[in-house]
Amino acid sequence: MADHLPSPDCPLRIGTRGSPLALAQVHETRARLMSAHGLPEGAFEIVVIKTTGDRVQDRPLSELGGKGLFTKEIEDAMLARSIDIAVHSMKDMPTDQPDGLAITTLLPREDVRDAFVTLGDHSLATLPERATVGTSSLRRRAQLFHRRPDLNVVEFRGNVQTRMRKLSDGVADATFLAMAGLRRLGLLEIARRPIETDAMLPAIAQGAIGIEQRADDDRVRALLEPIHDAETGHRLAAERSFLRGLDGSCQTPIAGLAEIAGGRVRLRGEILRPDGSECLAGEREGSLGDAAALGRDLAAELRGRAAPDFFAT
Repeated sequence: MADHLPSPDCPLRIGTRGSPLALAQVHETRARLMSAHGLPEGAFEIVVIKTTGDRVQDRPLSELGGKGLFTKEIEDAMLARSIDIAVHSMKDMPTDQPDGLAITTLLPREDVRDAFVTLGDHSLATLPERATVGTSSLRRRAQLFHRRPDLNVVEFRGNVQTRMRKLSDGVADATFLAMAGLRRLGLLEIARRPIETDAMLPAIAQGAIGIEQRADDDRVRALLEPIHDAETGHRLAAERSFLRGLDGSCQTPIAGLAEIAGGRVRLRGEILRPDGSECLAGEREGSLGDAAALGRDLAAELRGRAAPDFFAT
Protein backbone atom coordinates (compact mmCIF):
# COMPACT_ATOMS: atom_id res chain seq x y z
CA MET A 1 0.00 0.00 0.00
CA ALA A 2 2.83 2.40 0.85
CA ASP A 3 3.95 2.47 -2.78
CA HIS A 4 0.50 3.59 -3.83
CA LEU A 5 -0.19 6.32 -1.28
CA PRO A 6 -1.13 9.73 -2.69
CA SER A 7 1.62 12.34 -2.84
CA PRO A 8 2.03 15.97 -3.91
CA ASP A 9 3.02 14.65 -7.33
CA CYS A 10 -0.03 12.39 -7.55
CA PRO A 11 -2.63 13.73 -5.10
CA LEU A 12 -5.91 12.12 -4.11
CA ARG A 13 -8.63 14.27 -5.68
CA ILE A 14 -11.54 14.88 -3.28
CA GLY A 15 -14.82 16.09 -4.74
CA THR A 16 -17.13 18.26 -2.68
CA ARG A 17 -19.73 20.99 -2.72
CA GLY A 18 -18.35 24.45 -2.06
CA SER A 19 -20.35 25.50 1.01
CA PRO A 20 -18.46 26.32 4.22
CA LEU A 21 -19.91 23.19 5.86
CA ALA A 22 -19.02 20.93 2.92
CA LEU A 23 -15.44 22.25 2.98
CA ALA A 24 -15.23 21.74 6.76
CA GLN A 25 -16.25 18.11 6.23
CA VAL A 26 -13.58 17.66 3.55
CA HIS A 27 -10.96 19.19 5.83
CA GLU A 28 -11.94 16.74 8.58
CA THR A 29 -11.67 13.84 6.13
CA ARG A 30 -8.29 15.03 4.88
CA ALA A 31 -6.98 15.47 8.44
CA ARG A 32 -8.01 11.93 9.36
CA LEU A 33 -6.32 10.49 6.26
CA MET A 34 -3.17 12.54 6.90
CA SER A 35 -3.03 11.22 10.47
CA ALA A 36 -3.77 7.60 9.52
CA HIS A 37 -1.08 7.43 6.83
CA GLY A 38 1.43 10.12 7.82
CA LEU A 39 0.71 12.14 4.67
CA PRO A 40 1.28 15.85 3.99
CA GLU A 41 -1.58 18.18 3.12
CA GLY A 42 -0.20 18.43 -0.41
CA ALA A 43 -1.07 14.78 -1.02
CA PHE A 44 -4.70 15.85 -1.42
CA GLU A 45 -6.44 18.09 -3.95
CA ILE A 46 -9.88 19.50 -3.12
CA VAL A 47 -12.10 19.80 -6.18
CA VAL A 48 -15.21 21.98 -5.67
CA ILE A 49 -18.21 20.99 -7.78
CA LYS A 50 -21.42 23.01 -7.93
CA THR A 51 -24.55 20.86 -7.77
CA THR A 52 -28.12 21.54 -8.87
CA GLY A 53 -29.13 22.01 -5.24
CA ASP A 54 -26.49 24.72 -4.89
CA ARG A 55 -27.39 26.53 -8.10
CA VAL A 56 -31.16 26.69 -7.58
CA GLN A 57 -31.89 28.54 -4.33
CA ASP A 58 -35.32 30.01 -5.04
CA ARG A 59 -37.38 26.81 -5.07
CA PRO A 60 -38.13 24.15 -2.45
CA LEU A 61 -35.97 21.04 -2.66
CA SER A 62 -39.09 18.89 -2.88
CA GLU A 63 -39.97 20.60 -6.18
CA LEU A 64 -36.54 20.00 -7.68
CA GLY A 65 -36.41 16.22 -7.43
CA GLY A 66 -35.11 14.89 -4.12
CA LYS A 67 -31.83 13.97 -2.49
CA GLY A 68 -29.76 13.54 -5.67
CA LEU A 69 -29.78 17.32 -6.07
CA PHE A 70 -26.63 17.56 -3.95
CA THR A 71 -24.80 14.54 -5.35
CA LYS A 72 -25.40 13.93 -9.07
CA GLU A 73 -22.76 16.25 -10.52
CA ILE A 74 -20.19 15.04 -7.99
CA GLU A 75 -20.94 11.39 -8.77
CA ASP A 76 -20.76 12.11 -12.51
CA ALA A 77 -17.28 13.56 -11.97
CA MET A 78 -16.20 10.42 -10.10
CA LEU A 79 -17.50 8.11 -12.82
CA ALA A 80 -15.62 10.30 -15.34
CA ARG A 81 -12.48 9.86 -13.15
CA SER A 82 -12.12 13.60 -12.61
CA ILE A 83 -12.08 12.93 -8.86
CA ASP A 84 -11.13 9.89 -6.76
CA ILE A 85 -13.49 10.18 -3.79
CA ALA A 86 -16.41 12.36 -2.73
CA VAL A 87 -17.28 13.58 0.76
CA HIS A 88 -21.01 13.86 1.49
CA SER A 89 -23.42 14.72 4.26
CA MET A 90 -25.13 11.35 4.55
CA LYS A 91 -28.54 12.90 5.16
CA ASP A 92 -28.35 14.19 1.55
CA MET A 93 -27.56 10.78 0.07
CA PRO A 94 -30.10 8.64 -1.80
CA THR A 95 -30.35 5.12 -0.39
CA ASP A 96 -28.92 3.63 -3.61
CA GLN A 97 -25.75 4.72 -5.39
CA PRO A 98 -25.21 4.77 -9.18
CA ASP A 99 -23.74 1.62 -10.70
CA GLY A 100 -20.00 1.57 -10.14
CA LEU A 101 -20.01 3.74 -7.00
CA ALA A 102 -20.17 2.80 -3.32
CA ILE A 103 -20.10 4.48 0.07
CA THR A 104 -17.39 2.51 1.83
CA THR A 105 -16.42 4.81 4.70
CA LEU A 106 -18.25 6.70 7.44
CA LEU A 107 -16.59 9.08 9.87
CA PRO A 108 -17.53 9.16 13.58
CA ARG A 109 -20.98 10.71 13.84
CA GLU A 110 -21.48 14.18 15.27
CA ASP A 111 -24.36 15.53 17.37
CA VAL A 112 -27.58 14.30 15.70
CA ARG A 113 -29.93 16.91 17.20
CA ASP A 114 -31.69 19.83 15.54
CA ALA A 115 -31.24 23.29 17.02
CA PHE A 116 -34.13 25.74 17.31
CA VAL A 117 -32.64 29.09 16.33
CA THR A 118 -34.13 32.51 17.02
CA LEU A 119 -32.72 35.96 17.70
CA GLY A 120 -34.95 36.29 20.76
CA ASP A 121 -35.40 34.18 23.86
CA HIS A 122 -38.30 32.04 22.70
CA SER A 123 -38.36 28.26 22.53
CA LEU A 124 -40.53 26.35 20.08
CA ALA A 125 -43.17 26.02 22.80
CA THR A 126 -43.21 29.73 23.67
CA LEU A 127 -43.21 31.21 20.15
CA PRO A 128 -46.21 33.55 19.83
CA GLU A 129 -49.24 32.24 18.01
CA ARG A 130 -48.98 32.63 14.21
CA ALA A 131 -45.24 33.35 14.41
CA THR A 132 -43.25 32.57 11.25
CA VAL A 133 -40.66 29.77 11.10
CA GLY A 134 -38.37 29.30 8.11
CA THR A 135 -37.32 25.85 6.88
CA SER A 136 -36.77 24.04 3.58
CA SER A 137 -37.13 20.61 5.20
CA LEU A 138 -40.43 18.77 4.74
CA ARG A 139 -39.57 16.69 7.82
CA ARG A 140 -39.10 19.73 10.04
CA ARG A 141 -42.16 21.42 8.54
CA ALA A 142 -44.36 18.38 9.29
CA GLN A 143 -42.91 17.93 12.78
CA LEU A 144 -43.46 21.64 13.45
CA PHE A 145 -47.10 21.56 12.31
CA HIS A 146 -47.67 18.40 14.35
CA ARG A 147 -46.63 20.27 17.50
CA ARG A 148 -47.68 23.82 16.63
CA PRO A 149 -50.33 23.87 13.87
CA ASP A 150 -50.90 27.58 14.54
CA LEU A 151 -47.49 28.61 13.20
CA ASN A 152 -46.74 29.98 9.75
CA VAL A 153 -43.93 28.28 7.78
CA VAL A 154 -41.96 29.86 4.92
CA GLU A 155 -39.31 28.44 2.60
CA PHE A 156 -35.82 29.02 4.01
CA ARG A 157 -32.69 27.92 2.14
CA GLY A 158 -29.02 28.87 2.14
CA ASN A 159 -26.01 28.43 4.39
CA VAL A 160 -25.93 29.33 8.08
CA GLN A 161 -24.92 32.92 7.45
CA THR A 162 -27.69 33.40 4.88
CA ARG A 163 -30.32 31.99 7.23
CA MET A 164 -29.18 34.15 10.13
CA ARG A 165 -29.34 37.23 7.88
CA LYS A 166 -32.91 36.30 6.93
CA LEU A 167 -33.79 36.17 10.63
CA SER A 168 -32.23 39.61 11.11
CA ASP A 169 -34.21 40.93 8.13
CA GLY A 170 -37.45 39.68 9.67
CA VAL A 171 -38.21 37.07 7.00
CA ALA A 172 -38.93 34.65 9.85
CA ASP A 173 -38.96 34.66 13.63
CA ALA A 174 -37.10 31.36 13.97
CA THR A 175 -35.54 28.51 12.02
CA PHE A 176 -33.87 25.13 12.54
CA LEU A 177 -30.24 24.19 11.96
CA ALA A 178 -28.41 20.91 12.50
CA MET A 179 -26.23 20.83 15.60
CA ALA A 180 -23.61 18.81 13.70
CA GLY A 181 -23.11 21.56 11.15
CA LEU A 182 -22.87 24.26 13.79
CA ARG A 183 -20.27 22.23 15.69
CA ARG A 184 -18.19 21.61 12.57
CA LEU A 185 -18.31 25.31 11.69
CA GLY A 186 -17.45 26.45 15.21
CA LEU A 187 -20.77 28.30 15.51
CA LEU A 188 -22.24 26.67 18.59
CA GLU A 189 -23.19 30.06 20.04
CA ILE A 190 -26.02 30.12 17.47
CA ALA A 191 -27.52 26.93 18.90
CA ARG A 192 -29.15 28.38 21.98
CA ARG A 193 -31.79 25.65 22.19
CA PRO A 194 -30.81 22.15 21.00
CA ILE A 195 -33.89 19.94 20.67
CA GLU A 196 -33.54 16.54 22.33
CA THR A 197 -34.32 13.56 20.15
CA ASP A 198 -37.16 12.48 22.45
CA ALA A 199 -38.91 15.70 21.43
CA MET A 200 -37.94 15.77 17.74
CA LEU A 201 -36.36 12.90 15.84
CA PRO A 202 -33.70 14.03 13.35
CA ALA A 203 -33.35 13.33 9.66
CA ILE A 204 -32.05 9.92 8.69
CA ALA A 205 -28.23 9.91 8.95
CA GLN A 206 -28.08 13.48 10.29
CA GLY A 207 -24.60 14.33 11.59
CA ALA A 208 -22.82 11.61 9.58
CA ILE A 209 -20.15 12.14 6.91
CA GLY A 210 -19.83 9.51 4.20
CA ILE A 211 -17.07 8.94 1.66
CA GLU A 212 -18.00 7.60 -1.76
CA GLN A 213 -15.59 5.96 -4.19
CA ARG A 214 -15.52 3.91 -7.36
CA ALA A 215 -16.50 0.41 -6.29
CA ASP A 216 -13.63 -1.25 -8.17
CA ASP A 217 -10.88 1.04 -6.82
CA ASP A 218 -9.15 -1.24 -4.32
CA ARG A 219 -6.31 1.25 -3.78
CA VAL A 220 -8.71 3.90 -2.52
CA ARG A 221 -10.66 1.35 -0.50
CA ALA A 222 -7.49 0.37 1.37
CA LEU A 223 -6.58 4.02 1.89
CA LEU A 224 -9.97 4.78 3.45
CA GLU A 225 -10.32 1.65 5.58
CA PRO A 226 -8.42 2.95 8.66
CA ILE A 227 -10.74 5.95 9.08
CA HIS A 228 -14.05 4.07 8.88
CA ASP A 229 -16.13 4.18 12.09
CA ALA A 230 -17.85 0.83 12.62
CA GLU A 231 -20.42 2.12 15.13
CA THR A 232 -21.63 4.79 12.72
CA GLY A 233 -21.80 2.09 10.06
CA HIS A 234 -24.18 -0.04 12.15
CA ARG A 235 -26.34 2.94 13.05
CA LEU A 236 -26.70 4.08 9.44
CA ALA A 237 -27.35 0.54 8.25
CA ALA A 238 -30.49 0.57 10.39
CA GLU A 239 -31.57 4.10 9.52
CA ARG A 240 -30.96 3.92 5.77
CA SER A 241 -32.64 0.52 5.58
CA PHE A 242 -35.66 2.11 7.29
CA LEU A 243 -35.60 4.95 4.76
CA ARG A 244 -35.23 2.57 1.81
CA GLY A 245 -38.17 0.50 3.05
CA LEU A 246 -40.35 3.61 2.97
CA ASP A 247 -39.05 4.71 -0.42
CA GLY A 248 -37.97 7.88 1.34
CA SER A 249 -36.66 11.04 -0.28
CA CYS A 250 -36.73 14.79 0.25
CA GLN A 251 -40.40 14.58 -0.75
CA THR A 252 -41.50 12.51 2.26
CA PRO A 253 -41.46 13.56 5.93
CA ILE A 254 -39.50 10.73 7.57
CA ALA A 255 -37.37 10.86 10.71
CA GLY A 256 -35.31 8.22 12.43
CA LEU A 257 -32.44 7.54 14.77
CA ALA A 258 -30.47 4.42 15.64
CA GLU A 259 -28.41 4.34 18.85
CA ILE A 260 -26.09 1.68 20.24
CA ALA A 261 -25.78 0.64 23.88
CA GLY A 262 -24.51 -2.60 25.35
CA GLY A 263 -23.86 -4.07 21.93
CA ARG A 264 -27.51 -3.59 20.91
CA VAL A 265 -29.11 -1.30 18.34
CA ARG A 266 -32.24 0.66 19.19
CA LEU A 267 -33.98 2.21 16.19
CA ARG A 268 -36.75 4.79 16.50
CA GLY A 269 -38.61 6.01 13.45
CA GLU A 270 -41.60 8.07 12.44
CA ILE A 271 -43.50 9.14 9.36
CA LEU A 272 -45.75 12.19 9.20
CA ARG A 273 -48.42 13.58 6.96
CA PRO A 274 -46.98 16.65 5.23
CA ASP A 275 -49.44 18.92 7.05
CA GLY A 276 -48.45 17.42 10.42
CA SER A 277 -51.98 16.20 11.13
CA GLU A 278 -50.84 12.64 11.82
CA CYS A 279 -47.60 11.02 13.00
CA LEU A 280 -46.98 7.27 13.06
CA ALA A 281 -44.03 6.12 15.17
CA GLY A 282 -42.41 2.88 16.24
CA GLU A 283 -39.16 1.32 17.34
CA ARG A 284 -37.11 -1.85 17.13
CA GLU A 285 -34.17 -3.27 19.07
CA GLY A 286 -31.73 -6.01 18.15
CA SER A 287 -28.12 -7.08 17.68
CA LEU A 288 -25.57 -5.16 15.62
CA GLY A 289 -25.73 -7.79 12.91
CA ASP A 290 -29.48 -7.26 12.58
CA ALA A 291 -29.27 -3.49 12.09
CA ALA A 292 -30.45 -3.44 8.48
CA ALA A 293 -33.20 -5.97 9.21
CA LEU A 294 -34.50 -3.77 12.04
CA GLY A 295 -34.89 -0.89 9.60
CA ARG A 296 -36.73 -3.00 7.04
CA ASP A 297 -39.05 -4.41 9.70
CA LEU A 298 -39.93 -1.02 11.18
CA ALA A 299 -40.53 0.43 7.71
CA ALA A 300 -42.91 -2.43 6.89
CA GLU A 301 -44.84 -1.84 10.12
CA LEU A 302 -45.31 1.88 9.55
CA ARG A 303 -46.12 1.39 5.89
CA GLY A 304 -48.79 -1.11 6.91
CA ARG A 305 -50.29 1.31 9.44
CA ALA A 306 -50.39 4.27 7.03
CA ALA A 307 -53.39 5.02 4.86
CA PRO A 308 -52.76 4.94 1.07
CA ASP A 309 -52.87 8.74 0.89
CA PHE A 310 -50.65 9.27 3.94
CA PHE A 311 -47.91 11.20 2.12
CA ALA A 312 -50.26 13.16 -0.14
CA THR A 313 -49.75 16.92 0.11
